[in-house]
Amino acid sequence: MPDATEAAASPFADVPTTTLADVLGREQVMDIGIRPLWSPVPRVAGPAFTVRCPPGDNLMLHAAIHRAAPGAVIVVESGDLDYALAGGNVCAVAQRRGVAAFVADGLIRDLAEVRDLGFPVFARGVIPIPGGKKAVEPLNAEVRCAGVTVNAGDIVVADEEGVVVVPSARAQETLSAARTKLAKEADETLDAWEEAHRTRIDKILRDQGFEG
Repeated sequence: MPDATEAAASPFADVPTTTLADVLGREQVMDIGIRPLWSPVPRVAGPAFTVRCPPGDNLMLHAAIHRAAPGAVIVVESGDLDYALAGGNVCAVAQRRGVAAFVADGLIRDLAEVRDLGFPVFARGVIPIPGGKKAVEPLNAEVRCAGVTVNAGDIVVADEEGVVVVPSARAQETLSAARTKLAKEADETLDAWEEAHRTRIDKILRDQGFEG
């Protein structure tokens, strides 16, 4: 049976990151360097299990795969562009233990293995050389990943459009607003959207003194 945080995150799997970005704003959206490393990637949504890895070291991510609850998205603060945080075996063990995905401000290796596994990884890219394993850091502390502050239990939603972090305290209001927006969009025809869009754009142009 899923725990409360996993249960709270599961409805977000049906919400595109574009909708969440509209509801939450830029500050909750990770920068464009964080992208799916294989395609087409499924949308994932899960509570954050946060990890901090200093540049050149991946010890705590390797520790996290044995400690994160099933359904969790492991979120890694690193910023390291010289060494890989994880490889194929680490991703395979994480997947076997039920981890939903990695979101890492850094690099991985063994991409072909990870792609064959179908394990979602959102990161900055790949490099063939692994990092070291010396630096001990607390798990589930506040981290900063790709410009977004992430706390343990925040809901991370990631798809081919990007990665959005929903603060746990705002989960219900965000989900409600997102569902309302999606329902409105579903009921709107393209003709109606085009008319409203043109009216809005023309007003902005007029207000700015544009003639034409």
